Amino acid sequence: MNLVTPTPNASAPRPRLREPGLPLFRPGTERHLLRGGGAVILHLFRGDRVTVTDREGRQPCEIAAFAPDGQEDLGALGLDAVRESAGINRLLAGGDPESRAVASQLRQRNLPSRVSRAGLLFARDSRPGETVEMAVAREGIAIFHAAGGPMAVDAQDAPTDLTLVVHRATATPLIEPPLPEPLADFREELRVAKCTARGYEVKAGEYIQIIDVAGRQCSDFVAVDARLLEKGIDRGFDMTATRTMTGLLYPGPGLASKFFSTDLQPLVEVVQDTVGRHDAFGLACTARFYEDSGYPGHPSCSENFNSSLASFGVVPKRGWPCINLFYNTGLTSQNAIFLEDPWSRPGDYVLLRAMTDLVCASSACPDDIDATNAWNPTDIHVRIYPAKSDFQRAIAFRMSADSEPRLTRETAFHPRTSALTRNFTEYRGFWLPSRYTATGAVDEYWAAREAAIVLDLSALRKFEVLGPDAETLLQLTCTRNIKRLADLQCVYTALCYESGGMLDDAIVFRLGADKFRLVCGDEYTGQWLREQAAKRGLRAWVKSSTDQLHNISIQGPKSRDILKEIVWTAPANPKLEEIGWFHFTIGRIGGYDGTPVIASRTGYTGELGYELFCHPKDALKVWDAVWVAGQPHGLKPLGLDALDMLRIEAGLVFFGAEFNDQVDPFEAGIGFTVAVKGNEEFIGREAVLRRKEHPQRTLVGLELEGNEAASHGNCVHVGRAQVGVVTSGCRSPILKKNIALCRMDIAYAAIGTEVEVGKLDGQQKRIPATVVRFPFYDPDKLKPRS
Repeated sequence: MNLVTPTPNASAPRPRLREPGLPLFRPGTERHLLRGGGAVILHLFRGDRVTVTDREGRQPCEIAAFAPDGQEDLGALGLDAVRESAGINRLLAGGDPESRAVASQLRQRNLPSRVSRAGLLFARDSRPGETVEMAVAREGIAIFHAAGGPMAVDAQDAPTDLTLVVHRATATPLIEPPLPEPLADFREELRVAKCTARGYEVKAGEYIQIIDVAGRQCSDFVAVDARLLEKGIDRGFDMTATRTMTGLLYPGPGLASKFFSTDLQPLVEVVQDTVGRHDAFGLACTARFYEDSGYPGHPSCSENFNSSLASFGVVPKRGWPCINLFYNTGLTSQNAIFLEDPWSRPGDYVLLRAMTDLVCASSACPDDIDATNAWNPTDIHVRIYPAKSDFQRAIAFRMSADSEPRLTRETAFHPRTSALTRNFTEYRGFWLPSRYTATGAVDEYWAAREAAIVLDLSALRKFEVLGPDAETLLQLTCTRNIKRLADLQCVYTALCYESGGMLDDAIVFRLGADKFRLVCGDEYTGQWLREQAAKRGLRAWVKSSTDQLHNISIQGPKSRDILKEIVWTAPANPKLEEIGWFHFTIGRIGGYDGTPVIASRTGYTGELGYELFCHPKDALKVWDAVWVAGQPHGLKPLGLDALDMLRIEAGLVFFGAEFNDQVDPFEAGIGFTVAVKGNEEFIGREAVLRRKEHPQRTLVGLELEGNEAASHGNCVHVGRAQVGVVTSGCRSPILKKNIALCRMDIAYAAIGTEVEVGKLDGQQKRIPATVVRFPFYDPDKLKPRS
């Protein structure tokens, strides 16, 4: 067993063309992601080599190994039994889906469901990227477990991910990547060979999984109502009807998820989608398309559909209306349709549910004359699952182009929020409520301004920043002066690239001398922090803890009255009512033996408010306690639609609207986060200060005349010249005006300047507007300080 800490190879040639997501491993090499707290079971053979990488550091890996006869055999991996296998046994005894899946795999292999001893990789202070290599001496089954249990709210020991790479001694050349594991027990599966199509039947309620086997391959999908077909009526997809009914170019998982026929009847709904980039603009490719391109006789999807559906009595068509799965097209500003290489990677899929009995066909598009299939047609695979299957609606989220996909998750508060609404929005890998059925966005807004609301913000990313150089790392990466941060205090900050553009905004909590927690919006921020620590050789660890800390926000003038009734704190900690703005306390819900929480006086509404952080296993207890205590005070749930109105009125910025990697903190309107004289070290400081001294744009507030609202991206003009762009806009219920945040040319940023918000092409329609002071509501922030 060898311990390796990888270092960059400066002499390695740089590839000219980089395509993230395509398989890069040679035949015989497998890569497995081991989620924090989870397990991977591998069948290993003599001569195989296994490499385990601690991605974030300080993450122990427990390993158990069995010989083919079921006897424990850690020696096959060159390991000694150094500890009782508490982690693996705790996992196997659990009742969650991960535990049941691991236990099921052991039963299928006739292996015991309990382990007596286990090997251990990585010391307590293992570095991010630290690697252990093992040679397999003999055949067996191994369990790899990223050990760790539930993290306490004031602890920082969240289990994090490991990577396993297996180099097989006997490499079988792969003609194509392996298929993803089935989502459940399927009724039928079929392979659609490249440049062909296949027809099949499904019953109402059954699920159809269409898989891109090798990546970058389009698959047209057609469906005809089978019950009407028996009567001689041909009703298939109508994309005009679908776009009209859903308001979307392409439906995705959620409420607006169905594809409709000409009769406005739903035929299929989208349940899961790991790509999110498809097309419903045109027809399946036709013989005429290839003929007009100079390729007469070329096979086409439409002709292939006619052949594959003939036996079902479907009338042939010269061009088939269809769902063009994995087809990467768009519209230019001149209304021309264009295409590029598909986004799909090997194993990507779309899962559809039949709304009625259907005759279907799937193609593996034969187009090899342009980028439709990345110039290289490959196979498509179809699996059909019975109607009794239960699949959650989900979209694949990737932290970066090279990251493993993760399907949309429900927060720990979802059982309570989903009982109050069906309107959910996918936000960075989580489902969050957009509005609630019994109230609606305006009533939720007024509850926040006049009483109190509770809001699920568990999708915020949390990172534990630890170690003797933790403060140094945050001083380097945050624009604030972190050295001035006291225990139980937190601060709002920006994080910038060397260019001065913003990577993210965040709140940094100080739990102790060398212990911090960073709460932000972007999952990539944690990876960036680790990269900065590695570049400078800092002894600091950045551990992902989002899955160990979910949080709700209780905001409004009655929020303190609600929470002080239920949050108990030890005598050494501040009481809830004693917490100052941007401070926090550690306590429990209900008393000395209650549910542990961290309560911070922070928020995103411009009102007095707090946030409660807890472990997901305790989330329902926390929600219920807040809900019961809040009813006498008029507490209501609040969704993202109302939150957007609140934060615009309060002048609070949002990624992708007020800031991005091209915008510095001063341009974003949060120049107060830059410690010009208190932090001479932060990344991007020179660029930020240079921009400050020579500003070109700044964030301003606009009040619009009339009743038409501005929206993100609207141009702002003085005469014919564009001088700004609207970043966010809404109708303010309390001000009874249309307001907007605008990134404005500095020459037109003075209060009182008259401008016009452009609609249509920016020239044909203009809405008069005036630059005003912002925040629009409570500009001196007296309410959150109260």
